[in-house]
Amino acid sequence: MTALTLSTAAAPGLRADAIVIGVAKGAKGPVVAPGAEAVDKAYDGKLAGVLETLGASGAEGEMTKLPAPSGFKAPLVLAVGLGVVPEKDADYDTEALRKAAGVAARALAGTKKAAFALPLTDAADAGAIGEGALLGAYSFDAYKGNGKDAKAKNGKAPLAEVALLGGKPRDKAYKAAIERAAAVSEELNRARDLINTPPNDLNPEAFAAVAQAAAKEHGIKVQVLDVKALEKGGYGGILGVGAGSAAGPRLVKLSYTSSKAKKHLAFVGKGITYDSGGISLKPAGHNETMKCDMSGAATVFAAVVAAARLGLEVNVTGWLALAENMPSGSATRPGDVLRMYSGRTVEVLNTDAEGRLVLADALWAASQEKPDAIVDVATLTGAMVLALGNRTFGIMGNDDAFRSAVHEAAEEVGEPAWPMPLPEHLRKGMDSPTADIANMGERMGGGLVAGLFLREFVGEGITWAHLDIAGPAFNEGGPFGYTPKGGTGTAVRTLVRLAELTAAGDLG
Repeated sequence: MTALTLSTAAAPGLRADAIVIGVAKGAKGPVVAPGAEAVDKAYDGKLAGVLETLGASGAEGEMTKLPAPSGFKAPLVLAVGLGVVPEKDADYDTEALRKAAGVAARALAGTKKAAFALPLTDAADAGAIGEGALLGAYSFDAYKGNGKDAKAKNGKAPLAEVALLGGKPRDKAYKAAIERAAAVSEELNRARDLINTPPNDLNPEAFAAVAQAAAKEHGIKVQVLDVKALEKGGYGGILGVGAGSAAGPRLVKLSYTSSKAKKHLAFVGKGITYDSGGISLKPAGHNETMKCDMSGAATVFAAVVAAARLGLEVNVTGWLALAENMPSGSATRPGDVLRMYSGRTVEVLNTDAEGRLVLADALWAASQEKPDAIVDVATLTGAMVLALGNRTFGIMGNDDAFRSAVHEAAEEVGEPAWPMPLPEHLRKGMDSPTADIANMGERMGGGLVAGLFLREFVGEGITWAHLDIAGPAFNEGGPFGYTPKGGTGTAVRTLVRLAELTAAGDLG
């Protein structure tokens, strides 16, 4: 993991491989952002003109490299775009800082130390820059080369150290901000590692083992229900999805408790470690990235561990519903009826609508503890990708105020999300002549139908929200901002923020 420090050193005298500065898009050309005064002075106040000559505009995500001025111990200046210059007396948006730091950290892979001289007015800015740098420096190299040395595998190890210039090492708020950035980023990157791990190495049992090890390390209580325990408990949804695989399903419960907690949150994650579609086999071209179908469980796992590391004064329980959805002679068939943990029966019309089945059991299990709120996270429907694209997740719920609070938390931490409805008229499409409910309904509005199905398994009177992260969970395109190619860890920061707001008494 990239090291993160606060520094009061002046840019010219700091020994580093590069100085990172910000450049914004002004009305008449690029504008050098605050934090880069020493660099600008060394260019006789003409740095903006030099950058413009090199083609820089200040647009978000843009990078411009130039030799450091004479007298600087760092040989390179890296200017990163921050987007449009803020209005008068306004500070730079924390998400713009986070993205710029991520771009810089990725560009500086292979170097040992970089000094970030980006706009830094308070501890929140320090946290955003630190978080962006740590997330942007991420790389997944476990299966390259000799499996030991990242540099030997791809020629460039991740940036080793980031020094935030203008930081206040002795200030409690600044120290807390970068400690939080480190804890959240490390756990989010752990979620990315899990998402990127090939399914032959991450089946339900292996995922459960990772959760057990982390729980032991961070003082989290853990319970793992194996196939026998699931059968004894009547978890028909999880068992039905996992029936076709040689790797049996698991339900993992992670419990972080605080002696000062006044509220209890439950997070539920879909953990399909590989989704072939089952008997309703996915068409060609839709299987290659299905290792990512456990992203919801990875998100929940990371959020619970982060809450424990931060010592938040709220009880957080994570439920990881883990199964591998495979076709075989023992697999659940279209037309089969499963008896769920809640006692209700579900007619399975499509075995590729499996995520809602494992979540239904886990939601009912979470409901038995009567938490103040439940949030489930899942790569649930292609319909949500069609509705919101590849970078935005949908939020549904049974309480409009809570759905809005989740949306605000997501926007605050820089995770694009959008509130979606649960139209009552779509519920009728899931009526079954054979069972209490079917796992499929109307095709149009399929993401909303899935949300309505899940609502049926939330305990009465419990506030609930559903995050469908099917779009942003796995980035098949090129990296951008602090987001890498592959597993993204989306929604981890939203869940952590919800836990923080609940601990502070700001979430009802």
